[in-house]
Amino acid sequence: MDILEQIKKILIEILDIENQEITPETYVIRDLDAESIDLLELAVALNSKFNIEVKDDELFLRTFRFHMTEAEEQGSDTVQYLVHKFPFLTKSRVEEIMSDLEGGPTLKVKDLISYVAWRSE
Repeated sequence: MDILEQIKKILIEILDIENQEITPETYVIRDLDAESIDLLELAVALNSKFNIEVKDDELFLRTFRFHMTEAEEQGSDTVQYLVHKFPFLTKSRVEEIMSDLEGGPTLKVKDLISYVAWRSE
């Protein structure tokens, strides 16, 4: 079973959403209505299922805006700075997130997949 299928199974179990389509483009909070307690359970499940260290702030992009502001204040290239802070995200994904911030929480299933793959290396 690939990472996506395993993450889908975990999300379905935690969020009790058997009939909802989950793709890599699905927003975890916006589309699936995951709450903070669900994210905590998700972090524990990912840790257990994939035997990886999970840092909640990193995985759930909680410090994304902070680091974006930090980069701007330092006069750094914001995208490169964020790629450095979130090494599981590609440059294009960081740009996508930056352009999507006004819509609310930007975490997608594909970010979970990237995080697990990165931590599994």
